[in-house]
Amino acid sequence: MSKFSDLITYFENIARKHVDILHSDAEKHFFRMEIDEVLAGINRTDVNFPMLILEGYGFGFTDNKSDNLLKNREGAFILLDHISDTSDHNLIHQKWDELEEIATEIILKIKTDKQSRTVPVVRNFDFESVNASLILNELGNDVGIRVSYSIASPTTNDINPDKWNP
Repeated sequence: MSKFSDLITYFENIARKHVDILHSDAEKHFFRMEIDEVLAGINRTDVNFPMLILEGYGFGFTDNKSDNLLKNREGAFILLDHISDTSDHNLIHQKWDELEEIATEIILKIKTDKQSRTVPVVRNFDFESVNASLILNELGNDVGIRVSYSIASPTTNDINPDKWNP
C-alpha cells in the first residue's frame, strides 16, 4: 500500500509534466494546502498560476465479512487560477473551462497510469468516485475547480507482532 508522501510526489510530477501547469523548483505551481487555506485567500508570494494544489486525505475501512479489509482514502486536488475582476463572468467562465480541461487531462493521466500498473499509488484509484465542483474566491480573486476522489486499497488483516507487547 502506498503512503501519502507517494501521492504528493505523484501529483507534483503531474504538475511538472503538464504543459499548462509547468511546475518547477524556480517557478512553483504545485502546493500542498487544505481547502480552508484556499478559501481564506492564499497569502503566499511564491505562487504562480495556474496551480495544482493537493489536499490531504481522510480514510476509513470497509470490511467484507472479515476476510477482505479495504482502506478507503478520500482526497482532493484543486486547480486554481487568478483573475483581476471577480465580476467579469465571461473571464470566470473561460477560466473554469480551461481548468476543467486540465482536470480532465489529469484524470486521464491517472487512468493511463493505473492501467499501466507501474504506478502503485493510483493502482486502486476509483474513477466512479471522482466529483468536481467549481470555486470562486472573491477574497483572493481566484477561480478554480476542486476534484475529489477515492482510492480503495486492500489492507492486510494481520497485525504486526513487533508493534505489540506480549
